[in-house]
Amino acid sequence: MLKRRDFLSSSLAVAGVAMVGTPAKARGLDPANPDILFGTTGSVFGSWPGKSLKMSTNMRMMLEDCKHYGLEGFEPYSGQAAQYLDNVAGLKQLSRETGVAIACIGDLPRRPSAAAAPRPANAPPQYPWLGGEGRAKLIAEMEACARDFLQPLGIDHWKNNMGERPPQGPSDDQLKGLADTANEIGRRTKKYGVRLALHPHIWGPMEREHEFRRVLELTDPNYVSIIMDTGHNVLGGMDPVKMTDEYFPRIAEFHLKDTFPRFRGNKSTPSRESQTPPNKSLYAAVGQGGGVDFPGVFAVMRKKHFKGWAVFDIDAPRAGDGTGATIRSEHHVTALNKAALAAFTTAKPHRRKERIPPGPAALAAADVLRDATSTPDPVVDLTVYAAAAARRRNLP
Repeated sequence: MLKRRDFLSSSLAVAGVAMVGTPAKARGLDPANPDILFGTTGSVFGSWPGKSLKMSTNMRMMLEDCKHYGLEGFEPYSGQAAQYLDNVAGLKQLSRETGVAIACIGDLPRRPSAAAAPRPANAPPQYPWLGGEGRAKLIAEMEACARDFLQPLGIDHWKNNMGERPPQGPSDDQLKGLADTANEIGRRTKKYGVRLALHPHIWGPMEREHEFRRVLELTDPNYVSIIMDTGHNVLGGMDPVKMTDEYFPRIAEFHLKDTFPRFRGNKSTPSRESQTPPNKSLYAAVGQGGGVDFPGVFAVMRKKHFKGWAVFDIDAPRAGDGTGATIRSEHHVTALNKAALAAFTTAKPHRRKERIPPGPAALAAADVLRDATSTPDPVVDLTVYAAAAARRRNLP
C-alpha cells in the first residue's frame, strides 16, 4: 500500500505547494494565494481490515502527523471527534500543543449512549434531512452540538453529508424538505458563529447536478453554504471547475478528492457495488487518478482569492493502490504490541545455555545418513573434473 506521506506529498504537489518537514507557518503554503489553508480529513488515518474503513481515533498521532507533513489543519470525522464531546478543553489543548487547527468537524458526533437503536429490516427509511421522521430531533441535536462543541472549539463552519439517498433519488418535495431543514439548522447554528456547510456526496440526496442546483436555489446563502468536493462532483456527473466558478460565493471549504477520467460527464453515478474495498475504489490519491482538473480548480480559487480551508480528502490506501510500500497504521502497532505482550513470561531468564537433545525428526534424519545400504548420488561428481584436468595436462 502507498505510504501516507506519499499520498500527502503528491497531493500538495498537485496544489502547487511545497511539502515541508516542519510545522507550517500560519499562512503561506500556496504562494499564489496565501489565504488558502491546507489540511486533511481523518479518512487517511485508517486501514481496511475488511470491507469497511476502520479509522484511527488516536487524535494526538493524527495531529502530530499533520504537523510533521506541514499541514495547517485537521478535519476529524464524527466518530473521531465524539470522544471529545465531554472534553472540549482536552481537544483544544492538543490543538495548541501541535499547532494544528481543528478546521471543521464531519457530520454530527454522538456519544455511544446516544446512538440510535437498530431499526427492523423491514422498517421504512426515515430521511430526517429530507423532512421525514426524526427531523425535529435532528435539528435540536445539531443546534446543541454547535452550541456546546463547535463554538467552544472555535469552528466556524460544519460539514454535513445529509444522510442517505432515496433509492429512486429525491423527489422535488424531498429536495424542498432538505432545503427547509438546512435553512432551519443554519439559522440556529449561525447564532453560535457556525455556518452549515452541505457536502454533496455520491449516494446522498445532492448527488446529481440538478439536485445540487435545486437545493442551493432553495436555501438562504446567509444560513447555508457548501463543501465543494472535487471528486464527488465528478462522480456525480459535474465539472468541478465550472461549479466552483459558478457557486464560488457559497463555498465554505474545498474537499480535494480525486477519481478517474472514465467518470467525467457520466449520466449515472457509479453504484455502491463498484466500490468494493479493500481491493477496489472509486477514489484515487490526489493527482494520481486524473479524474479532476486540479489546475483548473486552483486557477479559479486563486483568481477569486478563496479564503479558507482546502482539505485533502484521501481515503486510506487499499491493496492495489500501490505496490511494495507500507503505511504507518495505529492498528498495526496495536496488533504488534498485543502479540508481544501475549508472549511475555514472568519465568526467570536462563543463566546458562542448556543442551536441548535432538527431537524425533532429527534422529530419523540421522538414521538415514547412517544407512550404509543406501548410496545416494553425489551432489558433485569430482571425477568429471579430474578427467578434465588430466586432459588439460596432456594438451600440447
